[in-house]
Amino acid sequence: MEDPTVERITGLGFMILSLLREGDMHPYEMMRLMRQRHDDRFVAISNGTFYHTVGRLERLGLVDEVGVERAGNRPERTTYALTDAGRETVVDWVRRELPGIDRPAEFRVALAEAHHLRRDEVVALLRTRRAALAELHGMQVEARREAREKDVPRQFILEVEREDAMLAAELTWLEGIITALEEHAFPWGVDELDGPTERYLADREEARR
Repeated sequence: MEDPTVERITGLGFMILSLLREGDMHPYEMMRLMRQRHDDRFVAISNGTFYHTVGRLERLGLVDEVGVERAGNRPERTTYALTDAGRETVVDWVRRELPGIDRPAEFRVALAEAHHLRRDEVVALLRTRRAALAELHGMQVEARREAREKDVPRQFILEVEREDAMLAAELTWLEGIITALEEHAFPWGVDELDGPTERYLADREEARR
């Protein structure tokens, strides 16, 4: 049975939890890192919403305060750590959103953070998504066929054409990425990487300032 807490986590909340898997951070560092990585492609990042979301995650028991620091004349900065429940929520959230086809914004976030799951599990979830998209694509093809038979002017079915093309493109991409994952064509997960890159370490150092 799915933890009801997962349903209450927004895309921004999930990104914060995912970020804290890398280590303890204060909200200012989190925001700077997310902006450096252009995570605002997926979720809106504003100071007010960010701090509100961190507070909500703390009330849900997904993050904990682990210290307060002050450097020079800067305001105090509270550092947060991921709890065991928060760590589990990251994985459960990806499992929930990766195979679905009715929440495109959440899918993009889940795909960006899918590396938190095992390779074989990601393959299985993407296969589920592909099957659902293939069924939807079949319905779109049938709708276009019926429209042609009824001589519906093309100007009225442009969106159907666009959706058909988008679905076909994603199905092709999914087939390729599933095959690449199965064939171990590229490293997957932190354990298969050679360690943190110089760019990653530099970004973390810059975000802490």
